[in-house]
Amino acid sequence: METRGLYGEIAANRRRSLFLVLALAAVLGTFGAALGALYGHAGAGLTVAVVVASVLLLVSWFGGASMTLAASSARPADPARDQVLLNVVHEMAIASGTPVPAVYVIDDSAPNAFATGRDPRHAIVAVTTGLVQKLDRDELQGVIAHELSHVRNYDIRYTTLVAVTVGAIALLADFALRRFWWAGPTRSRNRDASLPLILIAVLVAILAPLSARLLQAAVSRRRETLADLGSAEMTRYPEALARALEKIDADPEVLEAANRATAPLYIVNPIKSFEARASSLLRTHPPTAERVRLLRGLVLSGTREDRAPAS
Repeated sequence: METRGLYGEIAANRRRSLFLVLALAAVLGTFGAALGALYGHAGAGLTVAVVVASVLLLVSWFGGASMTLAASSARPADPARDQVLLNVVHEMAIASGTPVPAVYVIDDSAPNAFATGRDPRHAIVAVTTGLVQKLDRDELQGVIAHELSHVRNYDIRYTTLVAVTVGAIALLADFALRRFWWAGPTRSRNRDASLPLILIAVLVAILAPLSARLLQAAVSRRRETLADLGSAEMTRYPEALARALEKIDADPEVLEAANRATAPLYIVNPIKSFEARASSLLRTHPPTAERVRLLRGLVLSGTREDRAPAS
């Protein structure tokens, strides 16, 4: 990261993300065509895959943020109760050069936060009450700056596109495997399908979702690292985010509103049992200890002026 600098890495990651989206689209199209070919209509299979992905994209593009907030039981921030949070978000929006996002609160004692939306003008930052209660102001600034880095870098748009594509691949794979299990290809129009073709189709149905999730996780981990560095650049105090990450990771409270669909959005994966069991290739977040070491390495390298933490 030192050779290209932060903004060079952000630009490079955007190119990698574009490649990822195109690669996932190719996996989706190939998968749909392969299933169609098995039943005698490759073009029809490709068309179905494109239609499914398009419908999911439209729903997610215009309603994905609202669905995510509803699934997380989030409410709009109340100036009477959440003024400190609103002040910090406003300060960090100025520092990041992005429009002030809508702010939502999840009434849960587990500390965590995420950003969603399709672009900076439609961005939303959601924060748990536990985060505000358990972090000091510097640490809260570090977390909000991290989320606004996702907004500034258009990570929230990438998350929507990739989640939809991966979801479409998983949906088609589930449909294909269920059909093989209950009906089998002998009931299809293509009764002469060869055994090798059937085996290939089953293998693709199993491997396509896995390969899609591996690609998604790899770029997601990179984005989390870049958002950490973006937070350090905005606040000029990387130690604050390092402390915040340690507190969030060590907190024993369970975030009840989190699920497998929304967990990758959070600054620290709230489903800690999954993170502990998952292969490093499937993790959507780098290990917290590595993130903390990187941030404290920035301090040791003299990337900030010495300052005392907020009381």
